[in-house]
Amino acid sequence: MRVILKETIESLGIIGSEIEVKNGYARNYLLPQKKAVSATPQNRKLLEQEKTKVELQIAKERGIAEEMAKRLEGVSVTIPAKVHEEDRLYGSVTVREVLDALLKQEIQVERRMILLKEPIKSLGTYQVPIRVYKEVEPEITVEVVPES
Repeated sequence: MRVILKETIESLGIIGSEIEVKNGYARNYLLPQKKAVSATPQNRKLLEQEKTKVELQIAKERGIAEEMAKRLEGVSVTIPAKVHEEDRLYGSVTVREVLDALLKQEIQVERRMILLKEPIKSLGTYQVPIRVYKEVEPEITVEVVPES
């Protein structure tokens, strides 16, 4: 089913884009939540009339994202972890620990924004990207140290 997004959805696209989604996803989620409308000629015409408003919304979202990216650039967090021989961790450092460390520094991000490819399993310093907006991904420094 073709729909036109009324708001930016990370996994689908930006506001105003016309996309193809599964029928059930559109009928059960996007349309009832008013996150999208059916891609009919009438709705396309309405979208065309609201295009300037949509472009302002996109610019505003991008501006907020770039401002947040500047705040995140150069942020460093230290995560203490239990260690056994050869500097290997007993568990691993996951997105949850990185999120908690950022919250301690009063930096508010969502869990899905932290792009940790796989859990960290040894001591050291790692660069972790944070997806603030489409194509805006500042990196923070995560330092895993032995727990004292």
